Amino acid sequence: MKVLILGATGQLGRALWDTRPPGLDCVAYGRGDFDLAQRDAIEPAIRKVEPDILLNAAAYTAVDRAETEAEIARAVNAEAPRELARIAARDAIRLVHVSTDFVFPGDRGRPWRPDDPLAPLNRYGESKAEGERAIQALAPDHSLIVRTGWVYAPWGNNFLLTVLRLLGEREEVRVIDDQIGTPTSALTLARFLWQVGVGTGFTGTLHWSDAGVASWYDFACAIQEEALAQGLLTRRIPIRPIPTEAYPLPARRPAQSLLDKSLTIERVGFEPMHWRRALGEAMQRLEGNRNGR
Repeated sequence: MKVLILGATGQLGRALWDTRPPGLDCVAYGRGDFDLAQRDAIEPAIRKVEPDILLNAAAYTAVDRAETEAEIARAVNAEAPRELARIAARDAIRLVHVSTDFVFPGDRGRPWRPDDPLAPLNRYGESKAEGERAIQALAPDHSLIVRTGWVYAPWGNNFLLTVLRLLGEREEVRVIDDQIGTPTSALTLARFLWQVGVGTGFTGTLHWSDAGVASWYDFACAIQEEALAQGLLTRRIPIRPIPTEAYPLPARRPAQSLLDKSLTIERVGFEPMHWRRALGEAMQRLEGNRNGR
């Protein structure tokens, strides 16, 4: 069994590599190996490896820049998955593709189900929704789409690392408290992707995140608590909740990003880890953490 990981230099790609099961022949392509935005480069790169499974963790995730770089976002998030699906269907390769909660508008009072209509609020979400539709149209019997959200890792560029830096630099931090979702560790997500991506025949669309509910403000408070407990910070500073309108950004965000995982749990057979526990595990792996591994 040969697996090709795309997006190996991103936070999820690195987590996939770090958690890869023993006995698998894994190859990882990062941004320096070939450019997913160059559609003609995709097939030669895949043909060189001849994988049985494609794990696509690559994406253009600069949500605000996508408002002005829509064509680049579309090339990586829509056109590249379209090409991957075409190749997967033709060569009977299993394609596991990671998508996002941002394909939904965030305007319902319940978690989003896999079959809810897509209605993204921004260009990034539009590009990811287009990629999903292309995969479902071209390779329905050879693909699995896993939607997730609020992903962070002990490496890369994400909310966890940004908040830790600000907590160490400032006397006060202000964080949005009226956007709701579930912080999800790239490590727990990677383990889930290995479980459903290898050795199963799951197709269609599944939702996965860590368990529980939080606002960005809740997440920031938990990061400070965990950092103090682990000795990563030596002082506590105020974290102030603010509304979305007090921190305007180019791209609109969904107010409610919770994903309904009930179908996934029923099919896969296990419960996700609570996000607070997953956060502690991830922070133990931060570079420079005296307790890190």
